[in-house]
Amino acid sequence: MAEFQLSEGQRTFAAWVRQVAIDHIVPLSGGPAGRVNRPMLRAMGEHGLLRGLFGGATDEPAHDAAAMQLCLLREALAQVSGEAETALALQGLGSYPILQSGPPELVDRWIPRVVAGEAVAAFALSEPGAGSDAAALALRAEPDGDGWRLSGEKLWISNAPEADIYTVFARTTPDVRARGVTAFAVAGDAPGLSGEHLDLLSPHPIGRLTFAGVHVGRADVLGEVDAGFAVAMRTLDLFRPSVGAFAVGMAQAALDTTIAHVRTRHVHGAPLANQQAVAHKIADLATDLEASRLLVYAAASAYDDGSQQPQQSRRSAMAKLFATEAAQRIIDGCVQLHGAVALQQGHLLEHLYRDVRSLRIYEGASEIQRSIIARELIGRGPDR
Repeated sequence: MAEFQLSEGQRTFAAWVRQVAIDHIVPLSGGPAGRVNRPMLRAMGEHGLLRGLFGGATDEPAHDAAAMQLCLLREALAQVSGEAETALALQGLGSYPILQSGPPELVDRWIPRVVAGEAVAAFALSEPGAGSDAAALALRAEPDGDGWRLSGEKLWISNAPEADIYTVFARTTPDVRARGVTAFAVAGDAPGLSGEHLDLLSPHPIGRLTFAGVHVGRADVLGEVDAGFAVAMRTLDLFRPSVGAFAVGMAQAALDTTIAHVRTRHVHGAPLANQQAVAHKIADLATDLEASRLLVYAAASAYDDGSQQPQQSRRSAMAKLFATEAAQRIIDGCVQLHGAVALQQGHLLEHLYRDVRSLRIYEGASEIQRSIIARELIGRGPDR
């Protein structure tokens, strides 16, 4: 497992992220639930956190390429502030397709503003009838002169309806499922685009978008016409391991506070940790956490060096599946070891217990990850 040990530079980078978050970002957290915290996002830009989203050069300590760096960022932030972590991740998810597949003019217009925390980005894939089955998209892109008119609805879109720029996936060719989807960059103030907030258990901003004949041109296409599904999948292959990293960071925060609790909490005249059942439970939770971290790092390393490219979707799916499922088990176990105190509003574990649930749903529910893994294995035989 030595290949998955962090280098000194990576450890320094993760420590720098945590310290910046503690000093400059956490004081700005706690904005209105379900709304974009723009002051916090701007601070993340000003202090260099957003510059590291895609492995680009920064003035901060040395770090690795895109996937591993993204995982280090998300894991470190999650140990300090789930709100900051989510804000960073949504910036990356919404803007990466532009950086990956957009024409230079779009990249120059939006990426510097996203990295500075001045423009809010969003990834608009899900629809009322196309969540887990993303190839069933119904948002229509109908030809209109030298471009298209977008008509339909998007649902469960993070940062909607407040984003300044959306990566939108729409159907340009009917009845061919994934082969007829195109990715577009759509400005948040585009005529005909409207939306509303949705209130969910998880407090990050999420909403509905309505497209009433929104015009997009050739210059707004990300990648090739009818090849947008590949743009979405390349984005998710990068970001799915980092969802696992988010889960690892949350689980680490839960386990750290629980170890401190069982050492100091006395029951029947002795520390709670002295009870064998408690000690063994801590051992099981820590083993789940370490297995999650290794799966995440392995998937990120493979993505960055290209060594496992034919199996990347499977590896990314495994990392997200295992780490998010494990995080829920770990945090639930930590709540159990704390007892009622962990359910008080404002307690760290109460916060983590609420927020961890969504990780098993977004960017592909756990059932979808299992389908990806099974399809790769069964469809490609014994190849590893």
